[in-house]
Amino acid sequence: MSFVRGVKRGGMIIHVLARRPSRYMNTPANTSPAHHLALNGVSALPHWGVIQAQGEDAADFLHKQLSNDVLLLPVGQSRLAAFCSAKGRMQASLIVVKTAPDTILLVLSLDLLAQTLKRLSMFVLRAKVKMTDATGQWQLRGLLGDRAKVLLGDAAPWHTVEMAGAYAVALYPSVLSNVQVPRALWLAPISKALPEGPELSSEVWQWAEVMSGVTLLTQPVFEAFVPQMLNYESVGGVNFKKGCYPGQEVVARSQFRGTLKRRTALVHSPVSLTPGQDVFTPADPEQACATVVLSAARPDGQGFDALVSGTLESMQKGWHAGTAEGAALELLPLPYALLADI
Repeated sequence: MSFVRGVKRGGMIIHVLARRPSRYMNTPANTSPAHHLALNGVSALPHWGVIQAQGEDAADFLHKQLSNDVLLLPVGQSRLAAFCSAKGRMQASLIVVKTAPDTILLVLSLDLLAQTLKRLSMFVLRAKVKMTDATGQWQLRGLLGDRAKVLLGDAAPWHTVEMAGAYAVALYPSVLSNVQVPRALWLAPISKALPEGPELSSEVWQWAEVMSGVTLLTQPVFEAFVPQMLNYESVGGVNFKKGCYPGQEVVARSQFRGTLKRRTALVHSPVSLTPGQDVFTPADPEQACATVVLSAARPDGQGFDALVSGTLESMQKGWHAGTAEGAALELLPLPYALLADI
């Protein structure tokens, strides 16, 4: 059982999803050393793709379209960003990698690539930038454990290291019990040799992604959330000081007027969950109060873990999968603190 509480740190109030210990479930909070060993190696990422923006106006154009600052992004560095509708609803989330002053790569879920590329291209107009699907030109791999640490050490999330045309981007780590497992995105031209290490399945990578608390948007939850509903303002995905972009007014109002009532939480489930699936609370059995964002099976077969975005109020009353009588979901602590509304 968990609860939300406010904690003051350095003069700032943050919201923390805290957990009351449970004797009845073998949850990820008590993962075994075997799990830590399993998260060590290299995984293919067939479910991610790459959009390339190239031209002298590439940075300026994307700066006006995304939730994060692209103009001040140094060459060879990366940031998380959201691409939103005019109503502030996320249509894609992207890892933005600046490879040259006039070239930027956008890594995103492959099932959203075609429609995202089409919509971005609609806004190009007279800007000197060309948007293309570059998935076939780049290799994408996920690095876990020692494979990530060798390249990035203890680098903060989104810090990027360039290696002769290849890039390693530090991601938020997976947190198992009190152990942090480093995660990184590796991308390189198709001609480069792949990074060495034990081969991991995409299912293991997805579980590691769940356990990091940070995920990229996929088609089943297209336009389901404003960025803060996925905690993006707390993990470096939103810059509230930059200029306008589609949906900026809605995103800013949610933050500054304290109207945000939904957050993403980490949960453990005894049954399989699917992205876009409704979650209910017995206190209001007729209306869904949360949505599954990403789910993955635990490597040891002991249930499933998921990221679920829902109302703060319903978190206190208990979440159930599918219906108010469905399997109970156990709320677990997030691996990071949530910034409070300003």
